[in-house]
Amino acid sequence: MKKITRLLVMFFLLVLFVSSAAAQEKVELSAGSDIVSRYVWRGLDLGKSPAFQPALSINYVGVEVGVWGSYTFNETASAANEIDAWISYTIGSETFSATAIITDYYFPNSGIKIGNFNNYDDPNGPGAHTLEAGLSLTFGTLPLSLAGYYNFYNDAGNNAYFQIDFPFEVQDYELNLFCGAAKGSDKNPGYYGTQNFDVINFGVTASRSIKISDEFSLPVFVTCGINPRIEQAFMVAGISL
Repeated sequence: MKKITRLLVMFFLLVLFVSSAAAQEKVELSAGSDIVSRYVWRGLDLGKSPAFQPALSINYVGVEVGVWGSYTFNETASAANEIDAWISYTIGSETFSATAIITDYYFPNSGIKIGNFNNYDDPNGPGAHTLEAGLSLTFGTLPLSLAGYYNFYNDAGNNAYFQIDFPFEVQDYELNLFCGAAKGSDKNPGYYGTQNFDVINFGVTASRSIKISDEFSLPVFVTCGINPRIEQAFMVAGISL
């Protein structure tokens, strides 16, 4: 009964947020999907399969609530299927912006019910959700972005990840150089694959829009990277719909 009440309260608050935002005509709704040749997250190949990744979000005066998913095309890799919900707040201008975000990571095929919010040390076993807090800073004049993310719930190792991005343009392409590192964890080293501070994600992403017609263009991107920790390279191609 408590779980049902909690879900009803969350749904009611979301309805209030959407309806009040829409009434003032400042709401921004976004829906779409990526199709990727591999789901590589922070230097880790999850599922080892092409994936379909839908997303839905609503933004109102800097507050964004959204949900994102990843579903493999290969049934044997379905353990990597994922649904993430987030809420974020962004302030700033064209020259500088800051975004604070809380993300809920949930794997529907883990065998744990979605209403189970146990912590990792619960005597009845860990829950279905890992919560992460993040902060990203974007300096438009450089240009440069800095970001850090910290698991604060349901992770015995409280794993953390840090990334620096350097976006720039070459001809019709938008390029982004990135370098990410994990702080490592003795209690849960499998999360990022390391016990110590290590660079685990280094590479470049190139993206552009291919004009299909006067009214439609298809965004495409290619990422080429390496995980120095495990000495493995990866390439990912994707399209955005």
